[in-house]
Amino acid sequence: MICNEYVISYIRNTIRKNEGILAEMEKYAAENYVPIVEPEVARLLCVLCRLAKPLRVLEVGTAIGYSAIMIARSIGPDGRVDTIERSDSMADKALEYIRAAGQEEKIRIIRGEAADVLNFLDKSYDMIFLDAAKGQYNEFFPECRRLLKPGGLLISDNVLYKGMVASEDLVKKKHKTLVYKMREYLETICNSDEFDTSILPVGDGVALSYRLK
Repeated sequence: MICNEYVISYIRNTIRKNEGILAEMEKYAAENYVPIVEPEVARLLCVLCRLAKPLRVLEVGTAIGYSAIMIARSIGPDGRVDTIERSDSMADKALEYIRAAGQEEKIRIIRGEAADVLNFLDKSYDMIFLDAAKGQYNEFFPECRRLLKPGGLLISDNVLYKGMVASEDLVKKKHKTLVYKMREYLETICNSDEFDTSILPVGDGVALSYRLK
């Protein structure tokens, strides 16, 4: 955790708990060690979607489809979500949950390595949610920039990575490369003339980057 435990506990006890299919997915993720967005990040995603009202959303990193479903429920009836997943087993499970949630008309799973898929996409998006391999964010960024419309929002999750990105004292040897790559990514998006970026200590760290031009 990057915030005090009592703060996280208070927030999670205060925000509305999910029911139905989302609660079922949370239980499955916990029991099977599947990473999904933290509850406070999930609520932030929903609010941002309602504020920005994106028609086209791209998610990089589907897992079991948890955040894709939350996004789909939070955008308008004409909104669509494309989500990229490299693992066939994860994509299959995600498709099960997406159908169970009644969101199969709004969510399209694109199977393949994120770098390859991003390179071949030719659509433009109003919002991009980056939640895949953390060590590759800097590699994904040029294609995300190409695909994101001016006035669009790039949301990058896990950018503070257990606080290690912000403090050298916390960095464990096995995570050094990942941490350094994430720092490079944050330097890139925070110093880009094309984006206005804010880094929030929410969940494991969220960067919001508004595309200016």
